Amino acid sequence: MMEDRGREHHRERMAEALLHEIGALLEGELSDPRIGLATISEVQLAPDGKSAHVYVNVDGDEHEAEETMAGLSAARGYIRREIAIRLRLARAPELLFHLDRSQQYGARIDELLTRASRQKKK
Repeated sequence: MMEDRGREHHRERMAEALLHEIGALLEGELSDPRIGLATISEVQLAPDGKSAHVYVNVDGDEHEAEETMAGLSAARGYIRREIAIRLRLARAPELLFHLDRSQQYGARIDELLTRASRQKKK
């Protein structure tokens, strides 16, 4: 029981470290022109630690989001090697990038709620 909690804590710390390091790489070290204004919103490390789902927020339209995701996909090997070096890992997890659309959904929900409240006032 105690061992599970320790393992869980380690996974959370590793996910946090991955989020920080990938974010730092995104901010200034990736020279791919396709990668636009993007931030890492969340990293979920698999229980075995062999892969990590990296959720990316992209400022811009759908085309910019697609370009950024293509750029990140192309840079995946470089990012993984850099993380292994920076975090002193024998083997960095496989990185699986996903577009995080939660902000878009939130904005759309706000818009619909505003519209609905205006309808009620009429």
